[in-house]
This record gives sequence, C-alpha cells and structure tokens, in this order.
Amino acid sequence: MNAPTHAPTANASTRTRLPYAARLRLPLICAPMYRVTSPELVIAACRAGIVAALPRNNAPDVATFDAWLARIETAAAELPVRAPYAVNLSTRLAPDEMEHHLALCARRGVEIIISATGDPSELIRRAHGHGMLVYADAVNLHFARKAMAAQVDGVIAIGAGGGGHSGTINHLTLVAALRREFAGTIVMAGAVSNGAAIRAAEILGADLAYMGTRFTATQESGAPEAYKQMLVDAAPSDLSYTDSVNGVPANWLVPSLRSHGLDPRAMPAREPGVRGHAHLPETVVPWQNLWSAGQGVAEIDDIPSVAQLLDRLEAEYRAATAVPAFPQRARTA
Repeated sequence: MNAPTHAPTANASTRTRLPYAARLRLPLICAPMYRVTSPELVIAACRAGIVAALPRNNAPDVATFDAWLARIETAAAELPVRAPYAVNLSTRLAPDEMEHHLALCARRGVEIIISATGDPSELIRRAHGHGMLVYADAVNLHFARKAMAAQVDGVIAIGAGGGGHSGTINHLTLVAALRREFAGTIVMAGAVSNGAAIRAAEILGADLAYMGTRFTATQESGAPEAYKQMLVDAAPSDLSYTDSVNGVPANWLVPSLRSHGLDPRAMPAREPGVRGHAHLPETVVPWQNLWSAGQGVAEIDDIPSVAQLLDRLEAEYRAATAVPAFPQRARTA
C-alpha cells in the first residue's frame, strides 16, 4: 500500500460516538455487498481513509476467508493512519461456528462486526467479548429497537431507495426518529452516491453514511463488468422494488431481469411465505447474474478507481460543508 495523502478529519458528532473518528478521511462506510465486495475493494477503501466491510459469505470457505483477512490486515498495517475494517457476519451461525469466526476476526484486526439478518443479540454479546463493535442493519424502528435492546453499538438505518434489501421509510424520518431514541452510532444507508449526501447524513443526525451501489461501479469491485456498465447506464426508473425475486423486498435492475427473460410486471409465481428463488429459472441466481442497485445510480456515470472516487467524494463533501446557512431575511414591519 502507498501511504495516504489525506489528513484524517472528524466532526463533533463522530468524535463523541466513534473511537476511530480521527482515523477517517470521510464519515463513510463502503458497505458489504454480496458477490461484489472483494479484498481488493476493502484494501482500496482502507487506503483511501474510510471504513470498508467484507461479507463473510463472499468467501467459499473459512480458510479462504481467513486468507482474505490476512491480506487486508497486512495491507492495512502498512498505512501510517489505519482506517478500520469490518466484517459482515450472519446472526444465524451455530454458537461454535460464530465463536470461531469472531475469534478469527479479532485476531486479524477486525474492529467492527456488521450483523446480517436475524436476531443480533448473541452476535453482539460474543463480539463484545472479543472487544469488537457491532452495527446492526435496520429498515425500520422495530428492528432498530431490538438491536438497541441487545446493546448494539451502532444502527445502520436503511432508508428508502437503497440497493439490495432496502427499507421503505424516508431517511428524513428514520434517522431523526432513531437519534431521538439512540445515543450510539447511526449510519445512514440508501441512495448515497455523492459527497453532499454524506454531509446530509450528518445534518440529519447520523454519524456515518453507508455507500454500496456507487462502489460496485469501481475498478476494484468484484462485480462483473457488465454489471458495472449497467449501473452507468441505469436511472432510478430502471429499478423495481419487489419481493418477487427472493421473497424479501429489494431494488432490482429491470434491464437485468429482462436479460433473463423475466418481466418485472409478471414475475413467476412464488409460494406465499416461502423465501428463495426456486420459482425462477434454474440459470437465474440473485446477485450472481441477477443484479440489484439503489436509486443512487442517478449519480453514476463512470467506473473510477476507489482512489479517484474518494477524491471526488471529498471535494463534494467539502463543498457541501462550506455552504453558508440560509441568510436571515430582513423583517419588515
């Protein structure tokens, strides 16, 4: 790794709630993306000075996962300022398996665990035992409150318009409601694709922004080139928010659906209450060759390196931060 050229920054809110705030270039997490996030993407994001998260399920086995973490740990150790990296881990692992994974993560320098689906209580308890923070996804206040009751360190507020399994509540409502109830870290997720949106997350009361789709269309991303180009070509109108693909509501790229002969207005019937994609043609596998995206595709028109993207995001963030408050209009009698 080359030494970063940026100066780490932190605002008042992140200094209060994030122990690693001073090590960040921007208050941003490169979100863990199934079949997309590669070790190269995590390394590039850490080099650029932001948090990056690796999904455990992207590795075919534990040995490969450990090898990936070792690569990330070695690369991160070369940096004079080491941005933290996270692992996205399922809450449904058996106790022994969960403990093994958490011990491995702690040994490899992982500082944050991001819970994936289900009740995070046991994951939180065990991760805290290893000295790691835990952030939990929440598409609404119900799930956020369950995580808060389990003593989670952070809540990832997934608002409307996000990629993958997104929520339906507007960020203006969700983040504000969470901040009234939660003193911990709040991460705003969904449709974040530029530096102004990162600043907006802070203004709304969040500490960090969560960015996924924009990082899918980068050179270090593990996404197929056709997927990256589809994001460049797509607009928000090219998304279909539906549970007809795998039983859980998510935003899917309509051109990707149609490329497999699927009509988003007349999807194959799925048994009520049954999750999975058994009702789809055998050759169609969600996230492997059927692709999702968030409404942030409106901001994607190229496939830069992560370093180039972070330079752009920082410039946009600084410009948004420098915008003066609305001038007080002179009162008249």
